Amino acid sequence: MTITELHRPADVVETPSGVRIRRAGARIGAVVEGLHLAEADDTQIQDVRNALLRHKVLFFRGQDGLTDEAQGAFAARFGELTTAHPTVDTGSGRVLRVTANAGMAANAWHTDVTFVDRVPAISVLRAVTLPPYGGTTIWANTAAAYDRLPAPLKALADALWAVHTNSYDYAQRDEEHEQPDANYSRDDFASIHFETRHPVVRVHPETGERSLVLGSFVKEFDGLTSTESIQLFNLLQDRVTKLENTIRWTWQPGDVAMWDNRATQHYAVADFDHHPREMRRVTVAGDVPVSVDGRRSEVLQGDARAYSRLDELIS
Repeated sequence: MTITELHRPADVVETPSGVRIRRAGARIGAVVEGLHLAEADDTQIQDVRNALLRHKVLFFRGQDGLTDEAQGAFAARFGELTTAHPTVDTGSGRVLRVTANAGMAANAWHTDVTFVDRVPAISVLRAVTLPPYGGTTIWANTAAAYDRLPAPLKALADALWAVHTNSYDYAQRDEEHEQPDANYSRDDFASIHFETRHPVVRVHPETGERSLVLGSFVKEFDGLTSTESIQLFNLLQDRVTKLENTIRWTWQPGDVAMWDNRATQHYAVADFDHHPREMRRVTVAGDVPVSVDGRRSEVLQGDARAYSRLDELIS
């Protein structure tokens, strides 16, 4: 048995609280069984938190009947909630309605809301309406990606800073299928301009792991030209999305996914033609990323204080 095998998490873990955690991928992902999110006790919530820090994304089947309010109440067990989005008025306060058939799709690799300084810690996504085919979501482990960089690339990434912007939030616009009666449009997402300077490598506030902060909100790297930024971005981003570093989830009615937004990217696959796909997302407030040398992210434009407060954070 190798050292890696000795330290690898067990394939199935059953906790004393009755929660069963079944590993779904070698580097990322686990299915949580024996738990209804609306009825979880404090011990079970701690089991879920521990599993989340280890596996980065968790999947819960059979959560039929979960309401927006119950989804928000579950997420709030892990920390103070953000508002639904820094720029979109959803009318629901904490819950973001994501409707891909309205011309908006998250079919670009991203970490949620990195264009602000206070990046959410955790996202909880619930399936409401699913297409008859397609519509899967893929997650990638950004901590595993960093850990597997060769030493010269680690040293380079450790020193890099990048500007993130929301000028293409939920980046891919589908003009052909866009509907005029949609609750909010692509332009609503970019109605208030945000830019934030983040370290390319952040230190996780709970685990101490280093992870890559990249994704489709990156505009450019400090000190590099646009051409140089694109080339370097592709080099590092390809390490994040290497297939062995990902897990793909096929949604079923009643499914909920929960991920550590500080150590993942995700991609919603837009392969369901004209069919409706509606999800509901709630996010838990996070901290300001800190670089390997202890420096914090810097706001360049925009004020996210109404979106997420920093003085009352739990995670």
